[in-house]
Amino acid sequence: MESPEAVPITMRPDTTPARLRLDLALDGLADAFGGMTARADEVQCDCHWGSPTELALLKTPDVALAPDLLRRTWDAPDWADHGAVLRRILPQFARVLVGGEVEPMFGMHEVGRSFARGHWQLWPTRQSSAVREFLHAWWAHSLLDPAPAVPVHELFALCAEASSTTGPWLTVWESLDGEVPDRHLAEAVTAWEYGLLGDQLPWDAWDDEDESGLRGELTTWLVRHAPTRLRTREGCGTLLHRIRLIGLSGPARWEDPHWPGHRY
Repeated sequence: MESPEAVPITMRPDTTPARLRLDLALDGLADAFGGMTARADEVQCDCHWGSPTELALLKTPDVALAPDLLRRTWDAPDWADHGAVLRRILPQFARVLVGGEVEPMFGMHEVGRSFARGHWQLWPTRQSSAVREFLHAWWAHSLLDPAPAVPVHELFALCAEASSTTGPWLTVWESLDGEVPDRHLAEAVTAWEYGLLGDQLPWDAWDDEDESGLRGELTTWLVRHAPTRLRTREGCGTLLHRIRLIGLSGPARWEDPHWPGHRY
């Protein structure tokens, strides 16, 4: 019999309730969107997008797309029916998203804009509910994951752009306390502070109206909730001053002794 030291150690699979919920949501997308295709009359530029053969794959149900074709498909802004194209790729697209295999040029907010272009919230209830549950399940799982495949601040931008609101995502974050969600919060504020101190969203919004509304929601929530959660975390002193400054405006902000560049 082998000694305990000789037995190889294997990682236990993630069977947490949050992961099980996410797996069910992925299965739900497969059920809701299996067999779907792009419109038969959908066209694309074969000079800049891809070949007629590749376009034909989008009109064929349930055929896995090569990674580069999948990227060009979700990223293209000029489909005649973006919603139909998105429904065609969603089961595969969602799984590679969760696996961290999608790398947009500028950030995951680009994926959120692709969802928004598809107007998924106006789809039939079974379909829109499947998308909503997927986004919520992915978000909840990531907040509790010590090392999510997609950084939480990037996923937040995706969800906010996809839904045109920050409210539901912040509500979930607010409901989860503990070391992991709070560490994600500290990392997110670090990534966002530069943009928010300049009165801009830290990602490119779908339009100016969304930018202003989303920024206001995010700023209000951070100023109200982040200090309590980060006050006891080591090394967050400067970050707490940044959050306080985000809640100020005009001279009160940039004349504050903790404004970046001032000597304390």
